[in-house]
Amino acid sequence: MTPHPTALIAEDEPLLAESLRQELATLWPELEIVAMAAHGEAALDAALRTLPQLLFMDIRMPGMNGLEAAQALAEDWPEGRPFPLLVFVTAYDQYALKAFEQAAQDYLLKPVQRERLAQTCERLRQALQQRAAVGMNGGGLAAPDASTLDAVSQLRRLLAAPGLPEALGLPARAAAPLRLLQVSVGQTIHMVPVDEVLYFEAADKYVRVLTAKQEYLMRASLRELLPQLDGERFWQVHRGVVVRADAIARAVRDEAGRLSLHLRERPEKLGVSRMYAHLFKGL
Repeated sequence: MTPHPTALIAEDEPLLAESLRQELATLWPELEIVAMAAHGEAALDAALRTLPQLLFMDIRMPGMNGLEAAQALAEDWPEGRPFPLLVFVTAYDQYALKAFEQAAQDYLLKPVQRERLAQTCERLRQALQQRAAVGMNGGGLAAPDASTLDAVSQLRRLLAAPGLPEALGLPARAAAPLRLLQVSVGQTIHMVPVDEVLYFEAADKYVRVLTAKQEYLMRASLRELLPQLDGERFWQVHRGVVVRADAIARAVRDEAGRLSLHLRERPEKLGVSRMYAHLFKGL
């Protein structure tokens, strides 16, 4: 007996979430909704717990937005499992929708119309059938791995779309890169040149600032700090880590294909997530 397809709905507005659930129940009775999430962090946790085949993701949610949650999911998704087919739900205007038309698996515009949702359901049915056919024809683990890589590529295109980060409420990139950090140690404020920083690491409500000899804490988020850094010099290699490119001594790939970075002036090894492995494509 073929198992029912599974889906997760991430939507912060309860009435819209319930409306989408009911419409899906009408249009696709076999579809099992395994979880409902009201914000990005909850969607990430629920998706990793239930491993759905489909993910209906609202774009603008409190805290972690839909794209950030999908990015985090791509980084943490278990090896050997097909990545969920992503459908983004958005209230943006036609200008912002161009990015989704070009890069998303599919998208739905709020308020969701039944006819449009029916088209999405049919596309998703066909995509699931194609995945099943690949698996039955000896695809092995290659099909799940390919699905994750495809999702990562899709998310990178969306995150790079002109104007989309600002539309999501993310900080715009600063006109001039940050040159000096003000960090507190006890009652003292230290002025740390950005050129001395080897890497930044997210730590709850703070950012760890690591130089060759010191470690500081900044009361800020990596999301706020990243647009102020020179993108050519500071590379994000994980959703919680940004490293100065010329501080990297070497990148090493293990037998499973995972990358780790060795720094010139610190002993730590920094893991590189799937989202950013393309930065080291020469390996």
